[in-house]
Amino acid sequence: MLDLPLARSAVDVDADGRVRPGLLDELAAAPTTRVALVHRGLVATAGEALDLLAPGDLPPVSWAPGDALYLGRDSGAAYVALVLPETLGSERDLDGAPVDTDAALVELAAARTFTSLRDVGDRLGDRDAGLATTAVALAAWHARNPRCPRCGGAMEVGDAGWVRRCVVDHSVHYPRTDAAVIMAVTDDADRLLLAHAAHWPPGRFSTLAGYVEPGESLEAAVRREVAEETGIAVGRLEYRGSQPWPFPCSLMVGFAARVAPGAGTDIRVDGVEIAEARFVTRAELADDVAAGRIRLPSGSSIARALIEDWFGGPLG
Repeated sequence: MLDLPLARSAVDVDADGRVRPGLLDELAAAPTTRVALVHRGLVATAGEALDLLAPGDLPPVSWAPGDALYLGRDSGAAYVALVLPETLGSERDLDGAPVDTDAALVELAAARTFTSLRDVGDRLGDRDAGLATTAVALAAWHARNPRCPRCGGAMEVGDAGWVRRCVVDHSVHYPRTDAAVIMAVTDDADRLLLAHAAHWPPGRFSTLAGYVEPGESLEAAVRREVAEETGIAVGRLEYRGSQPWPFPCSLMVGFAARVAPGAGTDIRVDGVEIAEARFVTRAELADDVAAGRIRLPSGSSIARALIEDWFGGPLG
């Protein structure tokens, strides 16, 4: 199996502890608690690590479920994600200064470096990679689900950020994950199929991927997506690993796939979703990457791991 950057964690998620009443208040008062900051889907970092703070390092902030999210614990600390308001710093007085209600948080955020998990995920250690991935995923779920999906009613947050309960119909809702498949397709000559999506910047290529549809198995999704996007029929499949991709809520399930015997390798793209696709040899890919003709996915992605697994080592 692949060693995937966002599938790492060294923290006990402590599912039983989430439900304890008053947990977040306890953690706010504990000097051993460490807090990760999340703002607009980015995490506060210091070099190649999370910029973790003690509660005493923070200005007065809300530790209500939804604003503070319990991430788990290890032998040395408990970990909480503090989600800063999306509109932080946007409210200004007549002199252009942050309004009083935002001033302390604006100052806190201004003193930190916020980084996309896409950019830093593969450089974080196991503990921080797991914490950051969970924090970004939970924050995205709360931001996108302010109302009950059944009746549209208001919801309250419980279990230290892991549950939303409708105050009208009393239904209970948990963080969701959308399954997606991603596949390194090779032909009988062991060439790799790469594609350029129509909305990507010039030169960016990656493996094929797509969401699993209702009633569909992972294997069926692989075969359907490859056929829809390139006209290539896939035969044998091999599971290679999975990792969360919290942009906002995917689980990427990776496969190595072989073109079906006798199916041929004539590529037909739709020109709408996929603008270009082609099979490449290892030498061709190495030359194109070195010359800047091909830009590969980020090191945090499972696509990069699948490509480099086929290639036999790091690229670029």
